[in-house]
Amino acid sequence: MRHHILVKWKEEYKADHAEIRRLFEETLDIPGVSSVSVHPNVVDRANRYDLLILICMEKEALDKYDGCGAHHRWKDNYSQFIEKKAIFDCE
Repeated sequence: MRHHILVKWKEEYKADHAEIRRLFEETLDIPGVSSVSVHPNVVDRANRYDLLILICMEKEALDKYDGCGAHHRWKDNYSQFIEKKAIFDCE
């Protein structure tokens, strides 16, 4: 399964993509998580999201991901800077 997290930052926020990448790479320790990638948007338009985080995992790993420290730190440390986000899972 591919777990997509699309993020639109609040206008004044400038994200440290390397820091976010390091945070999500911790999820590779979860059994069933096979890869993680962080993709900043390359087109500066108001109707675009700013960041895509893609985690490839087995469906059974999703509950472990939801409960892991990296996921909780992501929410605790970055939620205040997010204008909107979308989550999309697919095969």
